[in-house]
Amino acid sequence: TWVLVIGIQESAIVNTVAVIIKVAVVLFFIVYGAGFVNPSNWVPFAPGGFTGIMGGAAIVFFSFIAFDAVSSTAEETKNRQRDMPLGMIGSLIICTVLYAGVSLVLTGIIPYTELADDAAPVASALSVAGSQWAHLFVSAGALAGMTSVLLVFQMGQPRIFMAMARDGLLPPVFSKLHPKFKTPLTPTVVTGVVVALASMFIDIGQAAELTNIGTLTAFVIVCFSVIILRKSDKDRVRPFACPLVPLVPGMGIAFCTFLMISLPLITWIGFFIWMAVGAIVYFLYGFHKSRLSQEVSE
Repeated sequence: TWVLVIGIQESAIVNTVAVIIKVAVVLFFIVYGAGFVNPSNWVPFAPGGFTGIMGGAAIVFFSFIAFDAVSSTAEETKNRQRDMPLGMIGSLIICTVLYAGVSLVLTGIIPYTELADDAAPVASALSVAGSQWAHLFVSAGALAGMTSVLLVFQMGQPRIFMAMARDGLLPPVFSKLHPKFKTPLTPTVVTGVVVALASMFIDIGQAAELTNIGTLTAFVIVCFSVIILRKSDKDRVRPFACPLVPLVPGMGIAFCTFLMISLPLITWIGFFIWMAVGAIVYFLYGFHKSRLSQEVSE
C-alpha cells in the first residue's frame, strides 16, 4: 500500500523486480521439474470430464483478473491506444502458456489426488522429488509472485473508486490525489486496510470464488454495454473500438456466463449478498449524487 501511495513509477519498479523473480522461478520449475515427471500420473488426463474442466476454469479464472486491473491504469499510460492492448493480450498469452506448463509438470510429479489440500503444491512437488534447495528457491519465487499480484490488484481498485467518485457515486474524498505523489490517496489506503483485514478472516478459496463471480459479472455487463452503446451512441469517439460487434461481446457474454454457472452454489449466495450491499449503497447515496444521472435527467 505504501509503494502504491508514493507513485506509479515506484510501483512499476517493485512490480517489475517481483515479476522477473516470479517468471524465472516458473521457468525453472518447468524445465527442472520436467525431469521428474511420471507420465502415468496423467492417466486419466481429465478425470472430471468436461464438467471438471469448466469447474477448474471457473476457479483458476482468479489468476487472470490482473489483466483486467491493468486496464484501470489507462490514464497513467503514455501511449494507451498501443500499449494497453499490446501489454494485456501479450502478457495474457505468455501467462496462459506458463500456467499450462506448470500444471503439466506439477501433476506429472504428484498425482492430482494428492494436491487438493496442499497450500504450496509446487514447492511440495520439488520436495517429493528430493530437491530441498529447489524447494526453497521456488518458495522464494512464490513470495515474490504473491507480492506482485497484490500490488497489481491494489493498484487497480483505488482507480476504480476514483472514477466512481468523479461521477459522484462515492464521496469526493475518494477522487482527491495526494498533493505530492499525485496518486489516489484515500482509496489506496482504504483498499489496503480492507485487504489486510480480509486476509485475516476470509478463506482464500472462498475469496477467490467471490472475486471470480464478481469480475465475470462485470465482464458480462461491459459486453452488454458495448453492444448497446454501439447502437445508442454511434458518433462517440472510441480510442478502443471493439471489433466485430456484436460477435465479440456476444462471445464474451456467453463464455463468462458459462464460467459463472460452473461456480458452486455457496459462491452465488455470497455474490447476491454483496450485490445487495452494493445496491443499498448505490440507491441511498450514488443514485442521487451521480453527475451522469443528473445530466441524463436534465
